[in-house]
Amino acid sequence: MQDYEESVLFLGSWGPFQRRIFFVLCLTCVPCGYNILSVIFLLASPPHHCDIPPHSNLSQEWIQASIPAEVRPGRPERSSCSRYELDLVRNLSAMGASPNWLQNQSAPGSRPEGLLSNLRREGCRDGWSYSTEYFQSTVVTEFDLVCSEQWKQPLTSLVYFLGGLSGCFISGLISDRFGRKPVLFGSIAILSIFSSAVAFAPSWPVFTVLFFMLGLGQISCYIVVFVLGSEILVGSSRILFSSLGQPFVYSFSMMLLPGTAYLVRSWRHLSLIMAVPGLACIPLWWLVPESPRWLLSRGRLQEAELLLRSAALENRVEAPPVIFLPPKVGTTIHFFLCRFSTSVSYFGLSFSMSTLYGNLFLNYFLLTAVELPAYFASWLAARSSPRRLSFIGFCLLGALALLFIQGYPTLTMSLVLLGKFGVLAGSGVVYTYTGELSPTVIRNTAMSSCAMFSRVGSSVSPYLLELAEFNKLLPWITLGVLSLLAVLLCIFLPETFQQPLPDTIEQMPVTQTECCGTQTHPKLKLT
Repeated sequence: MQDYEESVLFLGSWGPFQRRIFFVLCLTCVPCGYNILSVIFLLASPPHHCDIPPHSNLSQEWIQASIPAEVRPGRPERSSCSRYELDLVRNLSAMGASPNWLQNQSAPGSRPEGLLSNLRREGCRDGWSYSTEYFQSTVVTEFDLVCSEQWKQPLTSLVYFLGGLSGCFISGLISDRFGRKPVLFGSIAILSIFSSAVAFAPSWPVFTVLFFMLGLGQISCYIVVFVLGSEILVGSSRILFSSLGQPFVYSFSMMLLPGTAYLVRSWRHLSLIMAVPGLACIPLWWLVPESPRWLLSRGRLQEAELLLRSAALENRVEAPPVIFLPPKVGTTIHFFLCRFSTSVSYFGLSFSMSTLYGNLFLNYFLLTAVELPAYFASWLAARSSPRRLSFIGFCLLGALALLFIQGYPTLTMSLVLLGKFGVLAGSGVVYTYTGELSPTVIRNTAMSSCAMFSRVGSSVSPYLLELAEFNKLLPWITLGVLSLLAVLLCIFLPETFQQPLPDTIEQMPVTQTECCGTQTHPKLKLT
């Protein structure tokens, strides 16, 4: 097959056809951006303490005193998982004792806080009372995923991201076999259907199963939009779309979620609203064409020519009489590990919001808003800089910012934002890089394979916060080291700057194994 990009030069790079594809594909990216971090709000765990039932017949003073005080880092808090034995409290109340009096009394060998703190404790036998300052209800508050059941919180996040991992694997195979367009709208349908379904989950196990299904359509939607745009658009319009247009719309749609969650404090109502962007994308089916590159790779020359001739009419240019003359999977472990490292860093930073001081909604907004300048920087780099140099520079910036947190704790929020800027800008470069290295015949499979490793990273990221139990700086150090690992791995990848997209395995660029002074070009036979 002749070079595809030479064959479609007659279309130009930024006519009405390209502009329509650019904006319509950006719109199809809204559902996956709007849903990606819904786990933060659906599984939010507000402050809570043991519930004291109304039939206990205790005064308000005793109800307040029934919850022990515990000293947490920097401030005292009411116990989340225990209370003084209710029978003892009732007896003391019936005897006419007051909490203040007990607090001021002491006995030999007792704690300095007084007799009250020496009362026997029990678990939350009557459930919990949750703060409604930020949320009317969440999955955590409705199914009581706290204290002895707290382990279900990170497990639910893990299941969601494992759904994304599975979706990457399945969608990549289906897309390369049956086309990009069906997978795109199938993923959007999954997001809408299961966003609605989780709103009616009667229990945590049912919610978890439905949440896994929701994850299936999450990242696969983003990947196939990226692949479609990369294969339909050429030249500067492709760089503009993949490095700036799609990431900007994706980040903007992420920024809509905290505003929605602020207005809609019930997790069930929020889940239903999360289905709306996908439903709004249904009419776009008639505006999104199939990838002509994919049609050619499947030997469907007539369909590809018909699509491009329609594009020529839309652009008001004349197509040549004959557009096409009839006529290696070489992804490396370096790319897989780069995507794993950047994904752990990205989602680890996102989940770290709960450890930062300040308003949860504002912190989420700031950590999302920083993605806009990050993707803009990524686009500027993609236009004029080699891919390896850009990726290494951005990841080094992110790694150093995260590692400096331990030395400058008063600047934590600023360094976290700078770290996410570097990680996101590097992630934007690596998306473009992956698409440019992969040939058309297996581009979606290659992108999805890399995304699978990315989902492995996002799956373990909720557990990063557990490292703070050993040292509060350990999560930041881990994220910084992983970013440095991505830098080292990128050194061995081939450069693709200003090179045409490969259509066949044989056209893939050579991998440089510089430390050994050799060049490798691994192939995988396709059957």
